Amino acid sequence: MHAKGELALLFKPWRISTGPNTSDKPSPKVYLEGELTSNLELNVLQLREVFAYPDNLALRVRRVYVQSLNMHAVILYIEGAADARAIEENMLKPMLELEKRELEEAAVDRLNFVKDHVLSSLSIKLSNHYQDIVDELLSGNTILLLPEVQQAIVADTRGFKHRNISSPTVEQVINGPKEAFVEAADVNRSLIRKYLKDNQLQCEKVHIGQHRKQPVYLMYLRNIASEQIVDRVKRRIEQVQRDNVPNLYILAQHLEDRPYSLLPSVMLTERPDRVAAFLQEGHTAVVMDNSPVVLIAPITFWSLFHAAEDQYNRWLTGNFMRLMRITSILLTMLIPSVYIAISNYHVEMLPTDLMLAIAAVRERVPFPVLAEILFMELTFELLRESVVRVPATIGSTIGIVGALVLGQAAVDANLVSPILVIIVAITGLASYIVPDITLNFSIRIQRFIFIVFAAWFGFFGLALYMTYVMAYLVSFKSFGVPFMSPVAPSLSSSDDTFLRPPVWRQWIRPANLSPKDTIRSDPPERNS
Repeated sequence: MHAKGELALLFKPWRISTGPNTSDKPSPKVYLEGELTSNLELNVLQLREVFAYPDNLALRVRRVYVQSLNMHAVILYIEGAADARAIEENMLKPMLELEKRELEEAAVDRLNFVKDHVLSSLSIKLSNHYQDIVDELLSGNTILLLPEVQQAIVADTRGFKHRNISSPTVEQVINGPKEAFVEAADVNRSLIRKYLKDNQLQCEKVHIGQHRKQPVYLMYLRNIASEQIVDRVKRRIEQVQRDNVPNLYILAQHLEDRPYSLLPSVMLTERPDRVAAFLQEGHTAVVMDNSPVVLIAPITFWSLFHAAEDQYNRWLTGNFMRLMRITSILLTMLIPSVYIAISNYHVEMLPTDLMLAIAAVRERVPFPVLAEILFMELTFELLRESVVRVPATIGSTIGIVGALVLGQAAVDANLVSPILVIIVAITGLASYIVPDITLNFSIRIQRFIFIVFAAWFGFFGLALYMTYVMAYLVSFKSFGVPFMSPVAPSLSSSDDTFLRPPVWRQWIRPANLSPKDTIRSDPPERNS
């Protein structure tokens, strides 16, 4: 066992004694395209050039003398990315405690002996390409270089800091687990495996990027997911050749089938239990560092329509909430436009008393109904955006000022009628019930398009645009899967779409995903 003082003497900064003429050395890009040489000092010098060492102090280059091997080894790692304690415990101490007799008895080459019998890191591999070594360093791994060896030992010592697992902030539930993903991919993969303890759960590493490879993890169940869908998702990921894709929010925009569409073709969720449920149906999940969410592909409208706790509630409660949800979607999209259509073109549809009441409250308003609605809707969107952007401590104040003071002042100033304030308030409340944030944005934008069509043609315009929306929905696809399936086209499923049956009757997987195993369990016998 070595004392700390002895460790400090042996673990001292590296100094180059010999090497090539720096004025004639090739550029770092040339180095990255080559392989390691048997010259230890030249290998170290080239890696130092890549990271602009010593100007860039992030790269740590340390030399350690291993007495039992009678040689100097060089350790390289990135400060802040690698775990210093793991380097000391799993690499330094085992090498310094190695007895010479053990090495002689092994009678093998030193590289593989150190790799297989000395280092105690959980993951160790060999690499001889500069680009791979640089990528490993940036990933937090530690490189061990030995003299007269054309390969480097790569030890897993990643030590990136991340926040602790906390409750979901967007997909909150009353009943159900309260765990959410964090910004570390390994933690997120662990959370998924916690909910899905299945040996068929496959996790493949796919690299994106042209110059600097970034790892992305594709997860699916081998015995369920369709090979065509898995290949389609993997191929789409591999086609992303950007220099830097910081997280899944950006990657999702690269993967979408129709990037200009209002509808999303992938889904981001922060709940590991939802990811496990999707994987069991035949979907694929994409996990990436720096992302507190996991990407699900392909998706359908029903995936976005369902909430996280639908399955945790009893059958009747879950269906009641779904009815409320579809009602809120219709209210959000149609209430302002229907009000415009009736007020401008179809006044005869209202009872006479109601029509006279509306006309009385609008008597002092100098603007047409369209201007009133656009003014209030845009004001509401401004309030919603400002509440999101301001600090949480004053968010409630803005809500009070906007909802009470501004609304009442607008009515008193005869800028809008009281009934319009009620319509906009109901529309705003209904929009919050939409569970998926991307579907929520889509519906809110669609609401303005419906308003424009209603102002031009009344109910005829609404019917015209609604027909277009329905035709678009049934033609839209996500990674080859129809967006409205298994309803349109009609395919076999467990009927967990608009409403849902009790959980014990959900024994069929949706056929729109072409799962290898279409049956979740044996058909139910009780109460059937």
